[in-house]
Amino acid sequence: MNNLWGDSLSGFWSAWIIVITLGSIGIAFWLLYANRKTDKTPDAEGNVDTTGHAADGIEEYDNPLPRWWFQLYVGTVIFALGYLVLYPGLGNFAGVLGWSQEGQWEEEVARAEERFTPIFAQYEEVPIPELAQDAEAMQVAERIFLNNCAVCHGSGAQGGYGFPNLTDDEWLYGGEPEQIMATLNNGRNGLMPSWQQLGQENIENVTQHVLSLSGQEHEAERAESGAATFASVCAACHMPDGTGNQALGAPDLTNDIWLYQQPGQSVADSVRQTLRNGRNGHMPAQAAYIGEERVHLVAAYVYSLRAQD
Repeated sequence: MNNLWGDSLSGFWSAWIIVITLGSIGIAFWLLYANRKTDKTPDAEGNVDTTGHAADGIEEYDNPLPRWWFQLYVGTVIFALGYLVLYPGLGNFAGVLGWSQEGQWEEEVARAEERFTPIFAQYEEVPIPELAQDAEAMQVAERIFLNNCAVCHGSGAQGGYGFPNLTDDEWLYGGEPEQIMATLNNGRNGLMPSWQQLGQENIENVTQHVLSLSGQEHEAERAESGAATFASVCAACHMPDGTGNQALGAPDLTNDIWLYQQPGQSVADSVRQTLRNGRNGHMPAQAAYIGEERVHLVAAYVYSLRAQD
């Protein structure tokens, strides 16, 4: 149903704004017209009407508004009413001319697609390693990355808390072209379950063992005790030696990269928090956002960042 009030919240507020706008125009015009005075002829004694206001013996004459000013205001009212009819406002929200900001945006997108889709199609035919060497293509890809990916991975692609650094050589799901394409096309969902059920003692032991895997300062006795627990509950994803598993997105625990380490937080506290509460990482599929024809180009850009190291 597409009536004045519509069946959505946006339709209600659009109608409400129309009512307020028309009411404001009507009241302002009525006040102006009701106070309009056309007779400014002095009486027989030469007196003219005043408003009754006086200050320091000076009275305010009740003269009419200048004709040009009044006519200009009337023209403004007519323009406002015409605008509401022609553009979004009265009758239906698209106006007589059928214009809307959504429609204008769609037209601009359509023109951009018509212009740039053939260019992206050409890039799509070039293998990713080769495309990554094309400076002009990478300038285009960088703009797409900044508009869509930088909000999580940073403008320099160096990541942040919970978001991987794309400029190093450590990849949760692999950094080869086909793996990057799979990430962009399908998204990723990482799940680290909570191990609160292990109990505080075992969590601390596993924490010390994880610290030992990456050469961090640790308590050797606890680390040795935690090795057995790690082998039984953690090794299935992170591998017995802690080097991780890209097929599952399980991170390598032997390096010094900690995705969920907050600024000022120790590695030990970050590991404890992960074991107690678990982690949920989500990388949305980008094809629906940036278009399938752009995924190949962005993949090449991400690959070029990896190839720098």
